Amino acid sequence: MRLPATMLVLALAASFATSGCQTEDAYTGEMKTSNATKGAVIGALGGATVGALTNRHEAGKNALIGAGIGAVAGGGIGYYMDRQEEELRKELRSAGVSVERRGDTIVLNMQNDILFGLGSSELDPRANEVIHAVAIVLKKYRDTSVNVNGFTDTLGARQKNQELSYRRAKVVADALMHNGVEQQRLNIHGYGATNLRVPTADGIAEGRNRRVEILLEPLNS
Repeated sequence: MRLPATMLVLALAASFATSGCQTEDAYTGEMKTSNATKGAVIGALGGATVGALTNRHEAGKNALIGAGIGAVAGGGIGYYMDRQEEELRKELRSAGVSVERRGDTIVLNMQNDILFGLGSSELDPRANEVIHAVAIVLKKYRDTSVNVNGFTDTLGARQKNQELSYRRAKVVADALMHNGVEQQRLNIHGYGATNLRVPTADGIAEGRNRRVEILLEPLNS
């Protein structure tokens, strides 16, 4: 049975958007589908559908045009964040900083044992190299906001933990500025003993909960 022209073009749009979709993971060496490709597929299919409905007499032509526009719009932000993620992984491969992807957001998890002493908000000299490496990439990809979030474990008073977490986040943000990251891109938050990575009862000194996270988000998302 012959496919309708619109359905055929939609299938071609999906094929077009997924071409070159495999990228190599900088940590594992495995091939994976990038977020840019996923966005491009969604954009292409959406653009093709809108294009096809614009003029039913030229549905096939309009669908193909719409697919190209949609693929660019859907894949642009994803591609930008993909490239930034790849460079961050390379720069931080041996620095003890985990790089996590959540949609179009990149999360850098910096454990306190490479940043601060227990109960301290004074940056450890070893941390300067790590922050410098992060700043190198952030200065190259300026179309992202930089959210610096501090967290503590549940040991100690809640208000004290909140204040300590903010001071630590601010110290990291100040170090990023010292390394050339623009102040207007930085947002500083102290969350204390909330959003625990490892759920614990009050009064527990769980090292994995003591951390500073840097969330990178596209400015034009």
